[in-house]
Amino acid sequence: MKKNSKEMDIIGMAWADKISFDEIKKKTGFSEKDVINIMRRTLKKNSYILWRKRVRGRITKHRKLMKLY
Repeated sequence: MKKNSKEMDIIGMAWADKISFDEIKKKTGFSEKDVINIMRRTLKKNSYILWRKRVRGRITKHRKLMKLY
């Protein structure tokens, strides 16, 4: 599947640990759910699973969690 440049940018931001889903939404307009769907659709299955394990509960990806600490 050929990925367009906007999807490639979103994938890069989603992989980056220091860019939160809120920042991705501000820059691209895509919500966390949209980003997850893009990642699921474009990444290989194992890559997607590894990414989800890494991101789930990660404080830097979820600004709401950062406010708690």
